[in-house]
Amino acid sequence: MDPIVVTATLGPKTTGESLSSVTVIDDKDLRLQQPKEFRELLESRPGVSVSRSGSFGKQTSVFVRGQASDASILLVDGIRIRSATVGGAAWQHLPPQLINRVEIVRGSRSSLYGSDAVGGVIQAFTLPQQEGRSAWLEAGGGNFDSQQYAAGAAFSNQASKLSIGMNQFRTDGAPVIRGGDDKSYNNTSGVASGSHQFDNGVRTGFTFLNAQGDSEYEGGEEDFVFQVAGVSLDVPITESWRTSLQFSDARDELEDFSSFPGVFNTQTRNSRIENWLTSGTHEFVLGAEYTVDQVDSSVVYDERSRSNSAFFGQALLNFGALDIHMSARNDDNEAYGTEQTWGAGVGYALNRNHRVRASVGTSFKAPSFNDLYYPGFGNPDLQPEEATSYELGIEGRYVRWFWDVAVFHSDVEDLSLPSQDAAGSVPEARLRGVEFSSGWSQNGWSLQAAASAGDYENKEDGRQLIRRAENTIRVDLDKETGTWVFGTTVRAESHRYDDLFMIGRERIAGYGIWDLRARKEMAPGWAASLTIGNVLDKEYATAKRFDNTDYISAGRTVFLAVRYDFGQ
Repeated sequence: MDPIVVTATLGPKTTGESLSSVTVIDDKDLRLQQPKEFRELLESRPGVSVSRSGSFGKQTSVFVRGQASDASILLVDGIRIRSATVGGAAWQHLPPQLINRVEIVRGSRSSLYGSDAVGGVIQAFTLPQQEGRSAWLEAGGGNFDSQQYAAGAAFSNQASKLSIGMNQFRTDGAPVIRGGDDKSYNNTSGVASGSHQFDNGVRTGFTFLNAQGDSEYEGGEEDFVFQVAGVSLDVPITESWRTSLQFSDARDELEDFSSFPGVFNTQTRNSRIENWLTSGTHEFVLGAEYTVDQVDSSVVYDERSRSNSAFFGQALLNFGALDIHMSARNDDNEAYGTEQTWGAGVGYALNRNHRVRASVGTSFKAPSFNDLYYPGFGNPDLQPEEATSYELGIEGRYVRWFWDVAVFHSDVEDLSLPSQDAAGSVPEARLRGVEFSSGWSQNGWSLQAAASAGDYENKEDGRQLIRRAENTIRVDLDKETGTWVFGTTVRAESHRYDDLFMIGRERIAGYGIWDLRARKEMAPGWAASLTIGNVLDKEYATAKRFDNTDYISAGRTVFLAVRYDFGQ
């Protein structure tokens, strides 16, 4: 009940040893929940709230601990992807069908990852988690004329891992506003990733994931490309010194067909080196990275590229029951200058089952190309958003269950607002709250529960920050019995607000959702799965349009899929 995570400290640590608040979604969770969109994995997790402009591939924002959506980083196999123009990731286009694991790390991580790691870091992994070999075919369909087709193969042993696959998901969609027409979504994606460790300890790896398609929205349509590619090399220099290299290319491309058409293609190239040094039970990391963002757009920006060079270090010290983590980083960006960030954490194991932790850190979010250079809107003198964050946590981990409680507080200067309907920033914001998570597994039963209570406010007027739900709760319960697996998810989020141009602040009601799922192992290798989302067909919204109409959910969704695994 204490899984290994790598995102929190750059290397493998148990969740307890990482001294961080971490949620892990493994391959078993993914198989049980059968998500069609990546946001389904994140909604109502501890400290996480999701806002979207309709269902099925529509614009999605992910708020971690109340921070702006572009103030949390999305990684795919260690490669960061985002739009350099908007600043945030296109969360809606990452295909969960090609993902084998997700780690959600909450809290400041700029001292390791640089700009935008204010709320946290969410990393998706494509390589198989279990040893063995497999190949599969899958097809399914549901209401809204939704269809999915997938095929793939995976291989893993102690030395090598390989994953290849493709997935197509298309749907006629549902209206995104009341009285509107159905808005379709098509996403065709593929993945190829692998790694191999030689007898001398050298490990090489590669990753390629591409998703492309089109999405209709109220007033237009857009074509998109979501792509990451990278190669890595890990070399043991001595018994106590290991060097790793990664070279990557990430692309976020968008062509808009509306009354204001445009092309917004961005490319991020990154080179990163990490040197890991060990001394007894202590570990040290010294690293550097160089990043270049490029924009190719029909809009004429004053600048079309910028570079960022960074140096960082980390010390992971262990003194028996006491762990101390320290990290620091310096970023030098040709657009907005230099930023220094740091982080420190301490953890103490009260006994073999219980641990307390405390941490503090600084972070920043860089202004995007739109913030700096968009014609008639951008301000080239804009400075980064800066934050100081604190956390105190305690956890208990046992053979079959665990619990974790964390209290957090963050003071932010110039916190940015969502740019879809409202542009600007909050001079000073205070974000604080408490998170609880627990899990239990025994005799085929699996239970996961999470709850968050937050206070995300503008310090000047005390008003709640827009589009973030402050209180959330989620419970996942599954039962394996014979060749059947039955499961349910119940989750709820409190009200939120939206600020609309020329209208002002409007309240969006909270909601509760109930999902059901079932899976049946039929003949050898054959399985069928049924998912029913929003069983009670509740209409709800998490964002408003500029004219004060709600962006509504699709309502009840039903999907049946059949899968064949070769070699079983």
